[in-house]
Amino acid sequence: MKAMMKKYEPFLYSAAGLAALFVLLVAFNYLASGAAVRADFTEGKLYTLSEGTKAVLRKLDGPVKLRLYISQGDAAMPVQLRSFAQRVDDLVREFKAVAGANLVIEKYNPKPDSDEEDAAQLDGVEPQTLFSGEQFYLGLSVSRLDRKQAIAAVNPQRERLLEYDLIKAIARVANTEKPTIGVMSGVPVLGAPMNMMTRQAAEPWVLATELQRDFNVKTVNMTAESIDKDINVLLLIHPRDIMEQTEYALDQFVLRGGKLIAFVDPHMFFDQQPNPMMPMAQGQPGSSTLPRLFKAWGVNMDPGKVLADVAYASGAGQRYTPTVMTLNKNALNKDDVATSQIDTLLLAFSGVFDVSKIAEGLKVTELARSSPNSMLVDNVVASVSGDAAMKGFVPSNKSQPLAMRLTGKFKTAFPEGKPAPMGGDPKKPAPAGDAVAPQLKESAADNAVILVADADMLADGAAVEIQNVFGQRVVVPSNGNLALAQGMVEQLAAGDDLSTLRSRTSSFRPLTVVRAMETNAQRQYFGKIKSLEDELQQTTEKMQKLQKQSGGAKSAQIMSLEQQAELERFKKRVLETRRELKDLRKNLRQDAEALQFWTKVANIATMPLLVAIFGLGLAIMRRRRTNAAVARSISGGAA
Repeated sequence: MKAMMKKYEPFLYSAAGLAALFVLLVAFNYLASGAAVRADFTEGKLYTLSEGTKAVLRKLDGPVKLRLYISQGDAAMPVQLRSFAQRVDDLVREFKAVAGANLVIEKYNPKPDSDEEDAAQLDGVEPQTLFSGEQFYLGLSVSRLDRKQAIAAVNPQRERLLEYDLIKAIARVANTEKPTIGVMSGVPVLGAPMNMMTRQAAEPWVLATELQRDFNVKTVNMTAESIDKDINVLLLIHPRDIMEQTEYALDQFVLRGGKLIAFVDPHMFFDQQPNPMMPMAQGQPGSSTLPRLFKAWGVNMDPGKVLADVAYASGAGQRYTPTVMTLNKNALNKDDVATSQIDTLLLAFSGVFDVSKIAEGLKVTELARSSPNSMLVDNVVASVSGDAAMKGFVPSNKSQPLAMRLTGKFKTAFPEGKPAPMGGDPKKPAPAGDAVAPQLKESAADNAVILVADADMLADGAAVEIQNVFGQRVVVPSNGNLALAQGMVEQLAAGDDLSTLRSRTSSFRPLTVVRAMETNAQRQYFGKIKSLEDELQQTTEKMQKLQKQSGGAKSAQIMSLEQQAELERFKKRVLETRRELKDLRKNLRQDAEALQFWTKVANIATMPLLVAIFGLGLAIMRRRRTNAAVARSISGGAA
């Protein structure tokens, strides 16, 4: 019996060890699941929430319900969207992990003609239709009490803004009241009463109508000497002829933590100012800036010059106007929430900012920039078009900011105190009973100010097309101008937690090595084509030369032996070049397919291979221990 026990002792030790290992793994998994420990090793931290998002979720003081509608099943959703839908689900779970019981997640599969489909439509989630006519759902609704926000269709194109869209919806339903914003403008953005000279009233701009739908909008007079305490975001549009007292009010507003969005303009086409000397003549575009604040912040904008940019110029022929720019995505900051989803912007007679001497403690983030193929021109030639617009054009060869965000701690532009009223005595004390607020010299915490060097872009004539369809006024955006302004206001009105939120990294990772291979192959391909075209040109010239030597036009129909030989040589070279181009394309395709194949193999096989190596190493180690134990038992028995 003893000999039998010794015979099976290694097996018993091995079985007991495996059982112990199994128990340890189960216990570790149980403890790890309770500890809620997460590690994000993805590039760009795809599954790591920003600190602003976490702050909003932790501040929830009551339950917020998030209903997630995702069509499930093999035929329910396109294959290319299934992984994206899973990422949406994963992000929602990350929200839940931070918010805890204050975020209630409900997940539904809205099948056709089901109660879940009815619930989705009641929540404002809309079906998305495929080319085949089939429909699927990928959307969500956030609600708290009687407040509700819906994302009707979660679009993969907005994946970079997915976290921002979700947390913005949660923040909106969590707040009991609409945020209050102020609008201060030198042009009638909010409308104006009837003008006695023109006998017409100015209608509110579409921008004002859109803002009034989402916010409580307060009018702030251009001569205001203070900004109401309940205004946290101020939209300043074309502050023409702004007074010192009003700049002081803006200065103190920023220092107390208020968010300022300023659209200034060196040449505002939609602000035609009459000439007092010639009242019947056509007006001149107005100019606006913030001279004292800009100086304190280290920002400069020449109010007498506009930008001409041939890379983004509008029109063609005699209507070619480089001072009216249509910016595309190349000119916009793809990493900022406000601009990452904007496709085009129209800027007319815009200025530029010089931030080479930015004030200490401030950081500049460019939101829109010019191309290097641009220069500043005088306002008097701003509207010149056609060939005359390019006369004397000398590019600056550097990009310059057209819109930017300043962040950091701001210092007052009025270190000597509040300026005296117009025509007043600065040494004269304030009238008895007037409450004089103590002057702030510096912001207590970091703040944000957004500056844009064009105000024309917000006017209806530049931003929208207004159509009359069967007696109904229909507004159609012409570009992303209003979306940019609304996005800026929404971002800053959401509070300090979300005002610094940036767009997330996209989960799409192109095979950069393959792209580099394709680029290099294309370079070779077009290089060979160029070489062939050059050779064709040389051959043609040589044949023409031989033709002239042999009699010119009279013998044009008869080719000499030398011409025939040259032509045959060229035909042969064409065939060889075509064969080389074909081989080049074939080799590129094979190399790219091979690289993609081995990349997939490495991604799929790496983890199983590591587990197998770990298991093999563990087995070898245990085998050695077992052999050593057997050897010790044999030696002990022999003794």
